[in-house]
Amino acid sequence: IASAHRVRAEVDYRHDYPVTENSVDEARFALGVARELFEGVTFESPQPLPGSEDFAYVLQKVPGAMLFLSACPPVPNPAEAPVNHSPQAVFDDSVLPNAALLLATLAARRLEGAAE
Repeated sequence: IASAHRVRAEVDYRHDYPVTENSVDEARFALGVARELFEGVTFESPQPLPGSEDFAYVLQKVPGAMLFLSACPPVPNPAEAPVNHSPQAVFDDSVLPNAALLLATLAARRLEGAAE
C-alpha cells in the first residue's frame, strides 16, 4: 500500500495472542450442558475459528472451553449478517436469559462435581 502511494512505511507486527485451545473434557462438559438446555439448536462447530482471543490466556492457566451463543437477530440469511466487531452488527438481546441460564448451569454443575 505504501509503495502504491510512493511513501515508505515500517511495520511492527507482533504475534500477541496464543492459540485458543479448548480442553477436550471441558468442551465435552459444556457442550453436554448446552445440548441438555437447548435441545435441537446446539451444535459443535466442525471447523475451529482461527481468530485471536484474549480468553486464550485464561486457557493456558486453567482447563476450560470457549463457547458461542448466537445473538444474531432473525434475518433472511444469518450467514450474511455483519460480524460482531462490525459497526453494522446488530444483537438480539432476547438471548440474554439463555446466556445467563447456560452460565449459571455450567457453574452449578461444576460446583456440584467439586463437592463430590
